Amino acid sequence: MKNLLGKFNIVDIIIVLGVIIALLVGVATTRHFRQTADKQIEATSQITFQVFLRGVTVTGDVFPIKSDDKTFITIRNVPYTELKVLNVTSQARQTAISSARAKEQYILIKDPAQPSIYDAIVTITDTAKITKDGAVVGGNKIKMGLPVTLEGTNYKFNGTISDVRVTSQSGVEDSGANNLVG
Repeated sequence: MKNLLGKFNIVDIIIVLGVIIALLVGVATTRHFRQTADKQIEATSQITFQVFLRGVTVTGDVFPIKSDDKTFITIRNVPYTELKVLNVTSQARQTAISSARAKEQYILIKDPAQPSIYDAIVTITDTAKITKDGAVVGGNKIKMGLPVTLEGTNYKFNGTISDVRVTSQSGVEDSGANNLVG
C-alpha cells in the first residue's frame, strides 16, 4: 500500500479528485437534482422599459430621439443591439417661482439659467427571457436603476431604467412596481 501511494504525488491526487467531483455534478444535473440556467427561464415575452435621461444638453430645435426610430443600447457598458423606440417625452428644465395669485403658491416656468437642459423619458421594447428574478435582455437582468446608454447617428445619452413592464399574452402590461400617484 505504501508503494502504491508513493507513486502518486499531491498534484495527481488533486486532479483525480477534480475529475470525480465534475462527474458527480454532471450526474446530478442529468438526474435533475441540480437546476441549470436554461431551466430557470419560465417564458419568453415582449417587454417595454423606460429610460430616464436627466440633464441632457440639446441646443437644437428638436430632441434627437424620436418615436418609431431605432436606438442602439448599451447595458452596463456592454453593447447590446438596436431596439425600437415606442415613445419619447422630453421637457425643458423648469424652476418654481412664487405666484401673485392667491390660489396658487407657485408656478413652474422654463428655467432661464438652463435653457438647453432637458429631462426625457424614452420607452423601448424588446423580447426578454422571463425568470423568477425578472426580465433578462442580452444576458442582463433589466431592473429599475440599471445604467444604460442610448446611441444614434447624432447622439449618445446615458440614463437609467426607471420602469419595466412585461406584456402578458392577453396584451395587458404588468408592472413590477406600484403605480406612482402624484
